[in-house]
Amino acid sequence: MPTIKREQIAGMNIHYLFYSLDYFLGAQEQAGIKTIELWGGAPHFYMDTNSYADCQAVKRKAAAHGLTIGAFTPESIIYPYNIAAPDPLQFQKSKLYFANAIKVTAELGAKLMTLNSGYGYLNEPQEEAWNRSAEMLSYLAGIAEQEGITIAMETLRPEESKIVTTIADAKKMFTEINSPAFKVMVDTVAMSIAGETLMQWLQTFGKDLVHLHFVDCKPYGHLAWGDGNLNPAELIQTLHDFNYQGLLGQEITEMTYYDNPAETDRKSMEYLRPYIY
Repeated sequence: MPTIKREQIAGMNIHYLFYSLDYFLGAQEQAGIKTIELWGGAPHFYMDTNSYADCQAVKRKAAAHGLTIGAFTPESIIYPYNIAAPDPLQFQKSKLYFANAIKVTAELGAKLMTLNSGYGYLNEPQEEAWNRSAEMLSYLAGIAEQEGITIAMETLRPEESKIVTTIADAKKMFTEINSPAFKVMVDTVAMSIAGETLMQWLQTFGKDLVHLHFVDCKPYGHLAWGDGNLNPAELIQTLHDFNYQGLLGQEITEMTYYDNPAETDRKSMEYLRPYIY
């Protein structure tokens, strides 16, 4: 049976919103997780357009629990910062915010930052939102090149954005940005809703697919493993076939998990145990 390294499973703190960062880190250690994808949202990690939390303190806390910060994910959906912000002032503030996030990624010792395409107005031509997104992503890719950081862009669900929601959209944006610091990633929920497969993504992008948000779904819902319809054995077989070496971020976002996130992670890791070495 194909397996993945334990270090490739990257715990995330989104569903620990009502618990402290210290509690999250302790829960990851107890669940047997070795790597985290740090979600950059308050109260765990505060960041705005010109400042951010003490990265060295966060690194020390993670290390004390035997954890490596493998990726950083600045909040970009529920906050006012938006890759394709339609308001000019919001667009400029978003530039500062995401540029700051690249610096955070570097200071945390991670090499990867995840993003999406952003979203525009529903009552504007899709091309206008696309152009703003491409302008922002190109600008950020230039900063990432200077900082030695790789940006990984994921697709969104159609109700979240009308910009990049499919493999074809991702390929078009990837080609347009054309930067060694700009790669793509798969969110298994967005992938499933689009009726796509992980094999199609890997066939399209190969080694330019550098990260996954690897969660269960029905197809909706970023669910803990075992609570949805996906077959991890099939997905991990595909990763094995393509020699995928990146992380598998556990982006669990459903509110039903917020009350007891530590137990959620423990059960999810137990479900994945046959595929981990």
